[in-house]
Amino acid sequence: MTAPTLVFGWGNPSRGDDALGPLFVEHFTALAARHPEWGEVDFLTDFQLQVEHALDLQGRRRVLFVDASLDAAPPCTLARIEAARDASFTTHAMSPQAVLKVFADIDDGEPPPCWLLAIRAERFELGEPLSDAAQANLAAALEAAADWIAAG
Repeated sequence: MTAPTLVFGWGNPSRGDDALGPLFVEHFTALAARHPEWGEVDFLTDFQLQVEHALDLQGRRRVLFVDASLDAAPPCTLARIEAARDASFTTHAMSPQAVLKVFADIDDGEPPPCWLLAIRAERFELGEPLSDAAQANLAAALEAAADWIAAG
């Protein structure tokens, strides 16, 4: 059975602030367990987005993608995203918009409503710990996501 809401964080836990996506999912999973009023939620993590992740969108009512970002305004940005073919479409790692486009192509329809929660990051070096700023931004992102999911 597929839950109506999917929260999908990606990143590499061994590369400093790139761990924000998977860490967000870890913390949000625990938070969701204390909020049954949010309904059923599935959680997914991976190192990067790939074409196969389009299948994870099937049967969803809404999807929240979560990733570390050097470009996001601190502490985080939350924005609705749409399907789009972009430069990542034919590369090994994809953007969430490209995943939505693959979904639209294979499902011959619109993907579910999707949002991108971009958490401001600073360091991505191999072996680096999570930066202090990223830890603070993660806390703010968890609050933003709690508001998003409660709004339904």
